[in-house]
Amino acid sequence: QVQLVESGGGLVQAGDSLRLSCAASGGSFSSYAMGWLRQVPGKPREFVAAVSRNGGRTSYAGFVKGRFTISRDNSENTLYLQMNSLKPEDTAVYYCAASARDYGLDLRGSYDYWGQGTQVTVSS
Repeated sequence: QVQLVESGGGLVQAGDSLRLSCAASGGSFSSYAMGWLRQVPGKPREFVAAVSRNGGRTSYAGFVKGRFTISRDNSENTLYLQMNSLKPEDTAVYYCAASARDYGLDLRGSYDYWGQGTQVTVSS
């Protein structure tokens, strides 16, 4: 069982940057592909980015390509999401999640463990 705890969210202005972190414990972090997904009230949780077990392969939703970067440090059991050029429409609760699979990571049903989420609010 993997426990995931996100941090780094907050209130920023459009154009600013934030870096989210997700600390993992209780399992073998490097055995899981990892992802970031986000959710706004009344809408389904949507895929943002994913990274393979060893960090060598990443994927992104179209709306964040070129602005967000996902990375991981397996020695520190930590996942990151660097978010640049933030827009008001990026406002959401951001969740990190772990998957025992290495495919279908753009689907929320592929994830086995979830963090509690961290709020990101971008003002215009």
